[in-house]
Amino acid sequence: MAKTVELIATAAFGLESVVAHELKRLGYDDQTVEDGRVTFRADMAAIARTNLWLRSAERVLVKVGSFRAMTFEELFQGVKALPWADWLPVNALFPVDGKSIRSQLFSVSDCQAITKKAIVEKMKQTYRQNWFDENGPKYQIEVGLLKDVVTLTIDTSGPGLHKRGYRQLNGPAALKETMAAALLSVARWYPDRPLIDPFCGSGTIPIEAALIGMNVAPGSFREFAAEKWHQVPAELWRRAREEARDLVRRDEPLRIVGTDISEDVLSYARHHSRVAGVADKIHFQRMDVKAMRSRFDYGFVICNPPYGERLGEQEEAEAVYRSLKEACATLPTWSVFVLTSHPRFEFFFGRNADKKRKLYNGRIQCNYYQYFGPRRPRLERTAAAVPAAAEVTE
Repeated sequence: MAKTVELIATAAFGLESVVAHELKRLGYDDQTVEDGRVTFRADMAAIARTNLWLRSAERVLVKVGSFRAMTFEELFQGVKALPWADWLPVNALFPVDGKSIRSQLFSVSDCQAITKKAIVEKMKQTYRQNWFDENGPKYQIEVGLLKDVVTLTIDTSGPGLHKRGYRQLNGPAALKETMAAALLSVARWYPDRPLIDPFCGSGTIPIEAALIGMNVAPGSFREFAAEKWHQVPAELWRRAREEARDLVRRDEPLRIVGTDISEDVLSYARHHSRVAGVADKIHFQRMDVKAMRSRFDYGFVICNPPYGERLGEQEEAEAVYRSLKEACATLPTWSVFVLTSHPRFEFFFGRNADKKRKLYNGRIQCNYYQYFGPRRPRLERTAAAVPAAAEVTE
């Protein structure tokens, strides 16, 4: 097994630079940023560390290899030539998923079947046997074709990295944890600044902020597919988790508030904050956005309000945006960041954004509207030991 491996951190559209910055904060500078992914080279320990620490990435994949293929025979021979024995043990469970974009080989099911067959043929040569029980650890393989370039990967994460493990109850239109962390990162929120989410729902943005503020690795609450692989020794996972525990800042003072008009979803938020171990860092309160106030200066409002996507809900969403405008007028030194798909948000908020960023909340195309407050008088900041609220550039 090589001392270094090529890995891919996948990202939702628009968040590639956020993920790239998180990787750099972890010390992985040898990287290439492309649409939907950041490819980087690192040691084997990075499989454990990136799964534990990446806040905005979707998954961490091992890149087995890539090549051009325009025929099924080229696909078969290209897959067979790759070093599968470096990764797949004789009893590996290795299902194959696939996707094809703008490629001659457009039948995904055929590409999956040919890839599986080619890997089996390679394993027959390696292990000198004709049948494989596939009753061991899972190695989820993907064959991806983009403009006739084939990339073969193995998923190290298992369930997506947004599944932190603390969100056990789902309220309506819950925001993914990875997206919530990215919103905080793009906003350049720091733990020494007050934060309000006036539409907190089941609590994802405030909880992710508290995890950032306490420097808690977001993967601390769960397990990963590669923990069962012999290629990533248990000692590497033990060290990575020990590092994560040592870097937690439990005494960090935080001023995080989450409000919502629904007591039911707030009960979810309180439960999730307890599971995540941050209940004492967040104040949840039932409140209409009109009543939002703060005695602090230079804070952040970061939120994911109703979009008005469903028939009959648009006028209600627009009224919410007007109320948000009125409430934010009472916070003249605060910065405001709003994620919504509503095409006329700026009109109802009464102000054009200083900056906009196109993002996708699930499959819904949104804009992240950014309104920058005045610069705070210069104060000393305490730097995080590993990625917290990363400063991100386009």
